[in-house]
Amino acid sequence: MKLHISVLLLLISICSSAQKKLTVSDIYEKGLFKEETMKSLNWMNDGQYYTALEENQILRYDVTTGQSDSVIIDGKALNLKIDDYDFTPDESKVLLLTDKQKVFRRSYTAEYYIYTFEGEELKQLSPNGRQSYATISPDNKNVAFVRDNNLFFVKLVNMSEHQVTKDGEKGRIINGSTDWVYEEELYIAKAFFWSPNSEKLAFYRFDESEVKEYNLQYWDNGALYPRDYRYKYPKAGEKNSIVTIKVYNLKDNTTQTVDLGEETDIYIPNIQWTKDPDILAIKRLNRLQNRQDIFHYSTKFKSATNILTDKSKTYIHATYTNEWIYLDNGTHFLMSSEREGYKHFYIHRMDGQLEYKATSGAFNAEKLLALDQRTKTPILYYTSTENGSTERHVYRVDFKGKGKLQLSSKPGVNTADISKDFKYYISFNSSASSPKEVSLYMTKGNKLVKVLKDNAKLKETIAEYGLTEKIMFEIEAADKKLLNAYMIQPANMDSTKKYPLLLYQYSGPGKQRIKNDWYGDKHFMWHQLLAQQGYIVVGIDCRGTGGKSEEFKKMTYMKMGKLEAEDQVAAAKYLGSLPFVDENRIGIWGWSYGGYISTLALETGPDIFKAGIAVSPFLWKYYDTIYSERYLRRPQDNPDGYNEYSIVRNAGKLRSEYLLIHGTGDDNVHFQNAVTLQNELIMQGKQFDSFYYPDNNHSLIGKKTKVHLYTMMMDFILENL
Repeated sequence: MKLHISVLLLLISICSSAQKKLTVSDIYEKGLFKEETMKSLNWMNDGQYYTALEENQILRYDVTTGQSDSVIIDGKALNLKIDDYDFTPDESKVLLLTDKQKVFRRSYTAEYYIYTFEGEELKQLSPNGRQSYATISPDNKNVAFVRDNNLFFVKLVNMSEHQVTKDGEKGRIINGSTDWVYEEELYIAKAFFWSPNSEKLAFYRFDESEVKEYNLQYWDNGALYPRDYRYKYPKAGEKNSIVTIKVYNLKDNTTQTVDLGEETDIYIPNIQWTKDPDILAIKRLNRLQNRQDIFHYSTKFKSATNILTDKSKTYIHATYTNEWIYLDNGTHFLMSSEREGYKHFYIHRMDGQLEYKATSGAFNAEKLLALDQRTKTPILYYTSTENGSTERHVYRVDFKGKGKLQLSSKPGVNTADISKDFKYYISFNSSASSPKEVSLYMTKGNKLVKVLKDNAKLKETIAEYGLTEKIMFEIEAADKKLLNAYMIQPANMDSTKKYPLLLYQYSGPGKQRIKNDWYGDKHFMWHQLLAQQGYIVVGIDCRGTGGKSEEFKKMTYMKMGKLEAEDQVAAAKYLGSLPFVDENRIGIWGWSYGGYISTLALETGPDIFKAGIAVSPFLWKYYDTIYSERYLRRPQDNPDGYNEYSIVRNAGKLRSEYLLIHGTGDDNVHFQNAVTLQNELIMQGKQFDSFYYPDNNHSLIGKKTKVHLYTMMMDFILENL
């Protein structure tokens, strides 16, 4: 194992001043360490202003000064709590979202209002029931939305409501929004799209009649009888919804069904209109998720043509390579792919032929930020890992791959929000040594205009509590590959003493938790609290995680869990050999996929770990089709992959102190997973601790819940490690 031990020992010798004592309440109830940022940014058409939602007001900012010069809309004056907003394309009106109520992770219902600047008029979008995903048409004349599994639109000229579909039915037919598994794994909730000329609505239709139902039981805080909640959840190897794409014509009230062939056991991860209002583009993914086809569907001729196919020996991660834009020139489109070993942006002709590689090299072009199409050769703005897998920097390059320029200069994780005229951008930066800084820049000359949020108050609080900096380093995997890691040490460490150590990991495929950023994730401050209690916390991204090559990410394919657990065990062995680590007091914890791997690591490395915590761990066979089959294929195709690294199958090997936590209302990783594991631990004669949170979901939400959870986990660590 390679570790920059001299650097770690040097940092150990640095003493900090007296520090305030952290409490769980300080972190999760009082919010003392919450970063300031800019919320709901919206650039205005003229490029001179942008808006942001602050304290229930939509404020307008002048880009030349970075100062707010007016209140566009005051939610208090309108007697509305504004959750979000969207201007009509001509900026004459604003669509206001209020009373947002979540359904699952991305789905929600809400009430919407249209505010017209001329006359300062406020109108309710629809009095006929709550709506979802209201979207303004490009011509400013209509707003489409979903209600009760059906698609509607409202004509703004007279606020008349029109129903597009009528067959929507809970548990059977969904129009314009998605079923549970598409929402969770393909990140789609809104599933309808206006054509460029506003004359058509393309939408998804889900027939989930044959999908098996899962029953969640809610106790509703002491109700006399529990309440059942049933919804369609396709588990690995089981039937999915049959998904079709339809196109509704507003002019003649007709609907077309897109023919993509006889095979219906497919996924449609994305659709969008091309610049031609008669051509709809559709991505089709096979059930094994290793072949993706792009179709162009003509609404005139009612036929679809396959213009491009992407294949993989493992899988195509559709939500990672989701950038897909048809250029204004009408002759090209941009798409992202990992076809050459890293994620990059490619420019194709409309017939699917590759024209240019906009980005290339041994790094990932992580996220497309904007596309400037005002010139003959469009310019991409994007973030990438070119400066290292733990860094993110902002670049610009033309779509031929020429004239590349790095815009961000500060180390750490950077992104940007770019104005519509591309003259300005708002920069977001944080690093292991500094919380988020939000700044306004001129694109020309990359000139700083104003620091908008410097989190000065937070920095003072950090100093008062004597928080220690997250130390970035690399450590070897079980196969000697280098893994990204960080270490949080107690202040005033004594290099002659030995300290207990807690490993933290998520380990999920393609996910990255170890970056040169300040907060990183919701557990960071709890790790600081443990450091104040005398613990060293080390976070590790094992093999199979993101930020590196496609090969590094996909080497876990078909044997999920094996390499991830091996890496955590190997890392613990090495860290236990360091002079300041007590090898007899090493623990591991994680949440969700991290809970699965922390449990598997305890089972496969019983002599290494003294204790471990698993929050909401899962079993592959109980999880959904898209996720499980993407990495393991179906259970009938790969039974060993599902069974060999199951935490239930290996339960008899557990010898460490173990705390298992789950929410009974978890719609994602069902409580069934924890119950099944507990039953096997009991059958194997294993003593362990467990706790469930009644009616709570996968994130275990609520301030009081968070305080209880992190206090319980801290007490378990203090007692057992």
